[in-house]
Amino acid sequence: MARALQVGARTVGEGHPCFIVAEIGINHNGDLDTAKRLIDAAVLAACDAVKFQKRTVDVVYTAEELAKPRENPFGATNGDLKRGLELDRKAYEAIDAYCRERKIAWFASCWDEGSVDFMESFDPPMYKVASASLTDDLLLKHHRRTGRPVAISTGMSTIEQIDHAVDVLGRDQLLVMHTTSTYPSDIKDLNLRMLPVLAGRFDVPVGYSGHEVGLAPSVAAVALGACMVERHITLDRAMWGSDQAASVEPQGFARLVRDIRAVETSLGDGVKRVIDAEVGIMKKLRRVG
Repeated sequence: MARALQVGARTVGEGHPCFIVAEIGINHNGDLDTAKRLIDAAVLAACDAVKFQKRTVDVVYTAEELAKPRENPFGATNGDLKRGLELDRKAYEAIDAYCRERKIAWFASCWDEGSVDFMESFDPPMYKVASASLTDDLLLKHHRRTGRPVAISTGMSTIEQIDHAVDVLGRDQLLVMHTTSTYPSDIKDLNLRMLPVLAGRFDVPVGYSGHEVGLAPSVAAVALGACMVERHITLDRAMWGSDQAASVEPQGFARLVRDIRAVETSLGDGVKRVIDAEVGIMKKLRRVG
């Protein structure tokens, strides 16, 4: 049986309710009010947590990359965009206070060591390592030094690269997430059968980070063993932003949570038995030859 990890007061793993995360990511578009509205939507949908993305822009991107022309609401370069999407400490302090008020957990994907150190001041219940960072051994080790649970996404990675990342991180308090790193993802590329493969290979809880249009594959992932499901949340898929089209709107997120909980209830324990509610029907309809 796959191991479990402790995320705050929640136990995440086989036999426990799926941990459902609404990834706000950068869908706030640099605006604190939008971030709060997305938190509200996640709370109304009964999600377990919201997640952001944190970068030290000048560390994650080269000067050449930041200087590239790119028209966006914040300016004319890629650097203007990346800096415009980053929330400052004051904004994160407000997010921390708001999540406490709304009674929902929050954490972040950190793309560099400085961002991990920044997030540590907020006492997050866990960290998420993005697929892009899976091969960054120094960043993986820095995450592990915090002593907090770590979920790692495995998009655009070979199984050998995943093996190496798991070796670097160790299997204690680790969750491995299957994902396809296209936005949005074509359903034919999702390969959900990797979920039991990952669980068997690493003997840790597994999860699913979905970027597809629609909800069915994310619900199916739970039936295949996902102990954590993460989807991007948006106020409107037509909003400006690179991740909006691969995100789920508030009403859809509420349906996603509802359907995941229904699937969990329906899975049962795998032991065949005659339930009490069947006895009367059995006596009425069954013929014994």
